[in-house]
Amino acid sequence: MQIASAALEKYAAEGKRIRVGMVGAGFMARGIANQIINSVHGIELVAISNRTLAKAADAYHYANIEEVVTIDGVKALEDAIDNHRPAVTDNPHLLCEADNIDLLLDITGALEFGAHLTLKAIECGKNMVSMNAELDGTVGPLLKVYAERAGVMFSGSDGDQPGVEMNVYRFVKGLGLQPLLCGNIKGLQDPYRNPTTQKSFAEKWGQNPSMVTSFADGTKISFEQALVANATGMRVAKRGMLGYHHDGHIDELTKKYDFDMLKEKGGIVDYVVGSKPSPGVFVLATHDDPKQRHYLNLYKLGEGPLYSFYQPYHLCHFEVPLSIARVALLEDYVITPLGAPVVEVVTTAKIDLKAGDELDYLGGYTMYGEAENSEVVQRERLLPIGLAEGCRVRRDLPKDAHLTLDDVEIPAGRLIDKLYAEQQAHFAKALA
Repeated sequence: MQIASAALEKYAAEGKRIRVGMVGAGFMARGIANQIINSVHGIELVAISNRTLAKAADAYHYANIEEVVTIDGVKALEDAIDNHRPAVTDNPHLLCEADNIDLLLDITGALEFGAHLTLKAIECGKNMVSMNAELDGTVGPLLKVYAERAGVMFSGSDGDQPGVEMNVYRFVKGLGLQPLLCGNIKGLQDPYRNPTTQKSFAEKWGQNPSMVTSFADGTKISFEQALVANATGMRVAKRGMLGYHHDGHIDELTKKYDFDMLKEKGGIVDYVVGSKPSPGVFVLATHDDPKQRHYLNLYKLGEGPLYSFYQPYHLCHFEVPLSIARVALLEDYVITPLGAPVVEVVTTAKIDLKAGDELDYLGGYTMYGEAENSEVVQRERLLPIGLAEGCRVRRDLPKDAHLTLDDVEIPAGRLIDKLYAEQQAHFAKALA
């Protein structure tokens, strides 16, 4: 990250800028706009697209930019960028098509919309930094294939827990240790939370209740750890992950996990609830060299066989500009799938479901997500939660039932389903 910061400073000193278009204008997007515009040199936020134009303009206003121009065509957008006039539009494809935009940010968290946006960006030769973990955790491996074929990059972001975990993971591997667990620290885990229970918290912080719910009910962390699994090759120890409750310091977890199990599985992704320092991330690793274990003990990391490494925070929008620099200037992925999916997020009933019920949305009232190893997902024909919204249930299912593809009627004509089927076919041998 220091290298990215230095590269960005050098780029700015040369009078250059990375011209960025952002799709989405919610809570996180406003923070990113403010960070880029008021705290970062070498990046210019040239355009924001949002389905509600007023919110796109509000994101600029939040960053003290009052004069914005509304555009409805590629030529008008390119002219606005050339004249340093911040632009807003409700058509995200214009940001893909504009020749003078260098990189796109997806800050939407929307699956079907995000799939169309990402394919269009790739078609137009645009690098993308995505904070859309839901899309990445559903069809990210295939999107990586599409991007590589087109000679562009599709990367996750610093600041989000998966990107921060990968930074710690790479640091630990660089020391010569073998990471055996990549972990995420949560303050709350209750799969039955819903937008009603989370309404007051969301209002306090100006956030979307369904997004807050997806954090509380475990759906979001399942996607986040699926991204880490797909980037490292690690798996989950069981469906839904182990999810220990531990009120002490994260260092104490070196004695809680079964070392032999971690070695046998070749490493796992997991989360803990209540540990300190929160809301950080951690990696537990080992070293086979007794000489190096002696030094690690001298350096106060303990006698092993597990050693704890962590970052006590993830700073979300503050770190996004570093991701932009890593991709645009250094061609360095923050986090990206290695190949075939390793872990996916499956659909679990949040309530008793009746035949004919329609599944609502991520962070809603009817379902929550759990991480599961991809070979199990394929063998049991489990329904990925990234495909679940709008599906109609074929039969009565009890609360906490794991839905299969045979349990639902999937809406016709969706791109996300087509991409998921293509991903399965593309990686068929790896998933067999």
